[in-house]
Amino acid sequence: MTVQRIAILGAESSGKSTLSEALARHYGTIWVPEYLREFVDTHARVPYEEDQFGIARTQRAREDAAALQANRFLFCDTTPLMTALYSRVYWGRVDAQLAALDARHDYALTLVTAPDTPWEPDGLQRESEEVRQRVHQMLLDTLAARGIAYVLLEGGLPHRMRQVEALLGPA
Repeated sequence: MTVQRIAILGAESSGKSTLSEALARHYGTIWVPEYLREFVDTHARVPYEEDQFGIARTQRAREDAAALQANRFLFCDTTPLMTALYSRVYWGRVDAQLAALDARHDYALTLVTAPDTPWEPDGLQRESEEVRQRVHQMLLDTLAARGIAYVLLEGGLPHRMRQVEALLGPA
């Protein structure tokens, strides 16, 4: 059976990780955590521009490895698309290697978590509510410009779970 990769995208502190983990548990499969968190914890700093491609490449490599173990669905907590978007936010550009990796947005379904939950600071990874809203709008604009269909998930976790189950079917 082919595993369907589900991209879960969204701005900071919008519930991507919580949703990814809950969906994996619900559907009896695995999820791919956001590598950026591990990078920040390991290096005790936020990424530099030259780190971005390596972060995205590691994220995608972990997806590829997890796809071999997943059952029916693989929930991907972020994708190279978000890494490229944050490169535009912080440095105003995306290097060629990252752009090429970002162009491979080949997911069966793209879900976007709305920034409608309370913003919470999270150490080095969190900016502000203003940045969260700006990134969310940039994400929606990017998806529209690239013709990538997506479903916007709103509300608390139980509501988001029901929205996804309506799309994917029962567990």
